[in-house]
Amino acid sequence: MRYTLLLHYQEMDAAQLGEEVMAEGQRAFASYAATLHEAGVLLGAEVLQPSSNTTTLTMADGTLHVQDGPFVDTKEQLGGTIVIDVPDLDAAIEWGRKAPAIGWGAVEVRPGALFTVDGEWRPNT
Repeated sequence: MRYTLLLHYQEMDAAQLGEEVMAEGQRAFASYAATLHEAGVLLGAEVLQPSSNTTTLTMADGTLHVQDGPFVDTKEQLGGTIVIDVPDLDAAIEWGRKAPAIGWGAVEVRPGALFTVDGEWRPNT
């Protein structure tokens, strides 16, 4: 099953973050992408189901909070997406929990509706 991890975090440019923080974030995402690739779950872009089918993850004091819906109570931006192919929502949540962005904001886990292979649209089942 394909899931898209939508990464939300506060909008800041490189000057506001600082060189060191920017470099650390880039290293964290490079490592995460390499781990997803090595696990064989990293894919590409796809059309998403309605936002009402979203599960939103946040971390507070080391505790994972799972919420139905895309209703992140924040002023953070959608900063990026990662598309993975895993057996079920529980597996997608575990990968979302490991995303570096969860330390800075929320990670939405949303199932895909359709995806394309060699120009042909297919349902996500």
